[in-house]
Order: sequence, then structure tokens, then C-alpha cells
Amino acid sequence: MRKSKILKQHQQPDPRYNDMMVTQFVNNLMYDGKKSLAFRIFYEAMDIIDNNENAEQGGYEQWKKAIDNTTPSVEVRSRRVGGATFQIPTEIKGNRRVSLSMKWLIRYARARAGKSMSERLANEIMAAANGEGSAVKKKEDTHRMAEANKAFSHFKV
Repeated sequence: MRKSKILKQHQQPDPRYNDMMVTQFVNNLMYDGKKSLAFRIFYEAMDIIDNNENAEQGGYEQWKKAIDNTTPSVEVRSRRVGGATFQIPTEIKGNRRVSLSMKWLIRYARARAGKSMSERLANEIMAAANGEGSAVKKKEDTHRMAEANKAFSHFKV
């Protein structure tokens, strides 16, 4: 290769839970470099989940479970073969799995109805932890599409 390998920048773990995944989630949540606002939204969402009577676990545990429930294992990629475009199912590597899961949770939390972003995020996390919600549906749709296109898996990229 002509260029040297890009070194991955290391992030600091978040102050409350001391977890690198929380920092990654907050970085995905952030708009216009406003990291303190993104941290406030995330921590308020965790507090809302903690104060919810229906939640059987704490906010952080529910968030971890929501990430696990929305993490896809396969995706479809377009590949052009002989004038036709095929959707080819491929395995997803670890970092991309978690990143997709976080981005789906944030995207569908933003699309939800509610007053504040922290409320919408808390509701989407609780729904995903229970195996419901739009982010879990997106994962199931992705898996279903990969299963339907399994016949084209020999065209691997």
C-alpha cells in the first residue's frame, strides 16, 4: 500500500460509568461538536430509565441490553455482476456491528415522538432492551433481507 495505516485515536472513557462504549455512543449522538450537551442528554436518559417503575434493571444495564438486542451480525452489500446488481449478504466485523447498533438507536430515538431528546432516547432504549422498537425492527429486517439473498452469497466481495 502507498499510504501508511491510519492509527485509531483513543478516546477517554466517560466520567460516570468509566466505559469507552458510552463515549462512542455520545460521539454518535453529538451535533456540531457539542459534546457536553450530548453527555447531558445521555445521562438524563439513563436517569429517566433509573426512575422508571417498569424498568427491571438500571439505565446502564438496559442500555447495554439494548445495544446487544440491536447489534446485527450480517448485512447486504450491493455488487454488480454482469450488468445486474445483486444484494450479497456479508458478515459484519465487531466494531462496525456495535457502531451500526448505536447509530440505529440514535436515529430512531430522534424520529420518535416526545418532548425532549433524553425522553425519546430513554424510550427507544427501553423498547430495544425489551426486544421491541424501531431499532430492533431494523436489525430483523436486515437479517431477513440477508436470508432472502442467501443464494447470491457465492458472489462474495
